[in-house]
Amino acid sequence: MNERMGLRELKKERTRETIAETAIRLFLAKGFDQVSVTEVAATAEVSRRTLFTYFPTKEDLVLQRFADHESEAARIVRARPPGQDPLEALRDALLAALEQRDPNTGLNDTPETRAFFQMILDTESLAARLTRYASRGIDALAEALREAGADPLTARLTAAQVLAVQQELTFMNHACLMEGSTADDRHREAVTATERAFDLLRRGAAAGR
Repeated sequence: MNERMGLRELKKERTRETIAETAIRLFLAKGFDQVSVTEVAATAEVSRRTLFTYFPTKEDLVLQRFADHESEAARIVRARPPGQDPLEALRDALLAALEQRDPNTGLNDTPETRAFFQMILDTESLAARLTRYASRGIDALAEALREAGADPLTARLTAAQVLAVQQELTFMNHACLMEGSTADDRHREAVTATERAFDLLRRGAAAGR
């Protein structure tokens, strides 16, 4: 029974990945507004009903990459070593992601990653939907910060500031790459901006205590 359940879940995950990869490929080739859900389903060889089972809206086909990471900040806070400040853990994780050229940092100059971020910026419905994912990420991080000892107000405001800063740093990196910089060229400045941003966040958190 457990083996059958495992295979079933694996098949579902592969189907989900196939649909998402197909959608993004079509959107990048033709434009988000020029591709219908019906075309995505047909190209991925699934029914519209199956597609909507995995992705309730057309925007979710693109932004599932962010949805998969919306609780990442909370996980980082909970998994930090004993005695480490939550903001330090979040900063260190972001610096490590920059070093790895993680696409979610915006510091990845593959053509697909640059086009992906630009599509979000250029498509109003995607940008609006991204705000909803960010809100859920704030909820998750605020809860983790409360567990770490912050009072509810400080936890909520800190979570909102951290995720807003991370998003802004991501799009700053992307903007530099779109202007012609390579990821390697931008890396040093991205690290400096990240360290400066978290210095400011720590000062704000300290002032609120």
